[in-house]
Amino acid sequence: MKTINLLIIDDKQENIIALEALIKRSDINIITTTSPNDALRICWEKDIAIALVDVQMPKMNGFELVEILKNNVRTKDIMVIFVTAISTEAKYAIKGFNAGAVDYLYKPLDPYITSAKVDAFIQLVRTQREIKKKNEQLEKIQHDLIKAKEDAEQGKRAKENFMANMSHEIRTPINGIIGLLHLLKQSSLNESQLEIVNLIDVSSSSLLGVINDILDLSKIEAGKFKISLAKTNIYDIVTQAANLLSVKAKEKNIALNLEIDPQLPKIIMADSLRLSQIFMNLLSNAIKFTNQGEVTFKIEVPEKNNNLVHIKFIISDTGIGISKENIDTIFNTFEQADNISTKVYEGTGLGLSIVKKLIELKGGQLEVNSELGKGSTFTFSKWYKFMEDNESEKTEQEPQTLQKFDGLKVLIAEDNSINVFLIVKILNNWNIETHVVTNGQEAIDALAQDQFDLILMDTYMPVMNGLEAIKKIREGYAPGKETIPIITFSAGVLDSDNETAYKAGANDIIGKPFKVNVLHEKIAKLTQKS
Repeated sequence: MKTINLLIIDDKQENIIALEALIKRSDINIITTTSPNDALRICWEKDIAIALVDVQMPKMNGFELVEILKNNVRTKDIMVIFVTAISTEAKYAIKGFNAGAVDYLYKPLDPYITSAKVDAFIQLVRTQREIKKKNEQLEKIQHDLIKAKEDAEQGKRAKENFMANMSHEIRTPINGIIGLLHLLKQSSLNESQLEIVNLIDVSSSSLLGVINDILDLSKIEAGKFKISLAKTNIYDIVTQAANLLSVKAKEKNIALNLEIDPQLPKIIMADSLRLSQIFMNLLSNAIKFTNQGEVTFKIEVPEKNNNLVHIKFIISDTGIGISKENIDTIFNTFEQADNISTKVYEGTGLGLSIVKKLIELKGGQLEVNSELGKGSTFTFSKWYKFMEDNESEKTEQEPQTLQKFDGLKVLIAEDNSINVFLIVKILNNWNIETHVVTNGQEAIDALAQDQFDLILMDTYMPVMNGLEAIKKIREGYAPGKETIPIITFSAGVLDSDNETAYKAGANDIIGKPFKVNVLHEKIAKLTQKS
């Protein structure tokens, strides 16, 4: 236990000796002096916790000494007990307490009262110091927490900015590639050329898939990923996934079997996009690691209850399998079961990590059973609300030939030359007259000088970005044209990107890469021409 410094101040040495004898104990260090001036120096230099001060002293009495102590920041917390032989009248006690004392001891000293009071104040000092220490520790922990929170928020902002920039920088050129492939496929190509175009298309889609996986993972980890439930034809989802990956299976000379329980309802409430993403990842993974034999996609219905159905999705293969020690590793981000798998089979190791997170977000759990050299089985199940066949909605077929927009004039603000070529080509095919600018400033200047029915505005451009240009238009930069319909092109994927665009004044948003029919639909909606 740390000793506490106690100072005795009395102008008579015999009084000091008597008082010291009464309160002497192992856990306090007693310091004495007969001089008030010397007492001030001691209090300044040493950590004095309690001072026993005689009231009547020459040159400087006890009241004056205590007032000096209490007016100094370094000595103001010392507990002062006055020791006096003068009258016990209230006026003297009040004067002492006003000076800053916490108690009085009256001469002749009662040994029991003196010892008890000193003991009580020593305990009080220890308690106060412990509280002070805890408060200082707590203050440090609040400070550290605040700093950690600020660092985390700064890191989060930096990550979001990086993801937004990366999304734009990578998805923009991919948008150009996929769009140009769309145009190429509409032209006259021989069989060899069409095969090359299709290969480029597959590679571009594969690259886009990896980028989307990275961005989805980022959104999941940031807690900004949303599951959107809607009426979903589960038969279409599973058959489309199987059909799309049957080509890969055939290339490897393995069978891809689809087994659907006849009890499976046609329409369920689900997030069709995420379900498809789960199926595609699991099937693709199974085919990748299977060199002979088969991959089986089985859908079972263990139970139905009123309008709820329990659906179990099972994807099994006869592939290389996974050792017991590596089972947990396969769900780690950017990791596969071992380095050899990565080198031989390629891939980022993102697929299963995202699948696991998506299934957990949907309220399910992904299970895996595997034996090295014999294959693997991935299973997840969940209860879904289902609709009777007569409740299902008819889906409209996309028109093979999109209608023209005769007489429509559109301002295009886009700084990427490939995207400009692509957009102009598509719009011209719809009989739309186009005018192209390469930044936001040129866009608002062009609008001020000419008439347009619609603006297609890229978000990220030099000189002035698209969002700044939209704000200036809405604020009246081009008088009379504040309400012109504006569609923004955005390669961003964060919810905040869309919120920011709408807040700036955009009427609608189309992502990069975009589907041609979606662009057509948005233009028709905003110009009321279809």
